[in-house]
Amino acid sequence: MQITFHTGAHATDDERLLKCMLYNKEPFGKRGIAVPGPGKYRNLFEEAFAAMETADPADDARDVLIDAILDEEAADRMLLSNPHFFGSRRFSLDGDTLFPLADVRLRQLRNLFKFDQLEVFMAIRNPASYIPALLSKASPARLKEVAETTNPLNLRWSEMFQRLRSTVPDIPITVWCNEDTPLIWGQIMRDFAGLEHGTKMTGGFSLLSDIMSNEGMTRFRGYLHQHPELTEMQKRRVIAAFLDKYAIEDQVEEELDLEGWTEELVDELTDIYDEDVFAIQRIPGVTLIAP
Repeated sequence: MQITFHTGAHATDDERLLKCMLYNKEPFGKRGIAVPGPGKYRNLFEEAFAAMETADPADDARDVLIDAILDEEAADRMLLSNPHFFGSRRFSLDGDTLFPLADVRLRQLRNLFKFDQLEVFMAIRNPASYIPALLSKASPARLKEVAETTNPLNLRWSEMFQRLRSTVPDIPITVWCNEDTPLIWGQIMRDFAGLEHGTKMTGGFSLLSDIMSNEGMTRFRGYLHQHPELTEMQKRRVIAAFLDKYAIEDQVEEELDLEGWTEELVDELTDIYDEDVFAIQRIPGVTLIAP
């Protein structure tokens, strides 16, 4: 079976990818693509990970898990999403390391599904906005701990993906920048579902409708209707043009509210992030979805 895991990161899509997959559950089912509800598997995986800390999975663990998740549904591909697969918010940052448990979790997934085709999909985000978002509800003690142990200038997403590839090199990884998501949302959905480019799905513009005015969305949909021959790249240029004119400002502007963070630090972190994205593109087995 093909099993595709969407692993977050936290503070990126707010479960939107899962919701959009569930919108398409019925037509996907006809294609042999299962979209189980999260209640069917999130606790199961948490329990499985905990059990695997002290023992290898039982020989029938994989079949028992899939039977419980699919509930007699037949499928060739299964889509699973949980931003906590690689660790909760608390365990997604340790010192200068992002998701220190990611390689452990991926190894556990491979041990559970030894003969299945696994894929990982994950969004990343500029640490300049990711760290404040990640810590937005953290306790004062946690904020103090991060301030004392983490130098944001040392954070690299590429380090995490290199760990994943070194640990389980047979699992391909697809990555995209959260900042680019409005332009590439349709491709993210199709690639995650394993569908061909151009396949129509419900929810392809759901993100866009949240950040663009009603007038802008009406004009945008009208433009697409008048130009059905547009390629994917042309559509992205059209989206960018409409966002430039009709974006809802408070929906696209990010608040960076973390004590001690200056504008100069944010600029430096952004430059480092841009370089890090280029480094990610060069990691074998990692595919970056870019505009």
